[in-house]
Amino acid sequence: MRPRIGVTSIRTLDGSRLVEQVNLVYCDAVRQAGGLPFVLPVLQDVDASEVLSTLDGLLLTGGGDVAAWCFGQEASPEATGVDSARDAWEMALVAAADAMGMPILGICRGAQLLNVVAGGTLVQHLPHVTSQRHRRPERDCELVHSVALDPTSLLATITGMGPFGVNSLHHQAVGLIGSGFRPVAWSPDGVVEAIESVDRPQLGVQWHPELLTSRFEHAQLFGWLVSMASAPPVLQVEPAPVGLLDAVA
Repeated sequence: MRPRIGVTSIRTLDGSRLVEQVNLVYCDAVRQAGGLPFVLPVLQDVDASEVLSTLDGLLLTGGGDVAAWCFGQEASPEATGVDSARDAWEMALVAAADAMGMPILGICRGAQLLNVVAGGTLVQHLPHVTSQRHRRPERDCELVHSVALDPTSLLATITGMGPFGVNSLHHQAVGLIGSGFRPVAWSPDGVVEAIESVDRPQLGVQWHPELLTSRFEHAQLFGWLVSMASAPPVLQVEPAPVGLLDAVA
């Protein structure tokens, strides 16, 4: 049986109706990598463990900003698309997946959420800290800038040593790194572009590889998730501690 990958969705309005929405390129990327995607609607946090009990891996998709209260800050006026119900649901999913030793791939918002769950923070609006333009929706399927990789990282093992090009669709980014994670990729201006767990199968990238799967290094991220979802779970009692690091050089 192919590994079953839960794919998180976005709550949005269709006229006056609240609906769940997911960009099908996420599902296509999972299928191309050999997995079976299952779209997860936003439910109550108490449902997380039961939902994940039928799955093998978790894909945290992009979307609106994580609510600032989740990482102990006041919201920036530039915050957009905040959905506290989605935040609570996905934080519960991450906690349940972590307890099960389930592999997690976080994309854009998903990478940020992984960091927040681990006790880290976010840079709420990148134009406040860098002159490099990171939000480039008009070039969503193009390479906008390069990322440099830590050659000792899991990410480098998956994709190759790099550097390589990525797209860029975000105005927020990882700030202080959460416990048990480390930064492993950076844009030319020093913004953290990827984090990974030091001892769990959990990886987050700031770019959108689902839009770039024709390129080896981006398709390989989904291949890693599906491959890890096929393996026995990685169970740990306590993650190894790490210090908090600044995201922006």
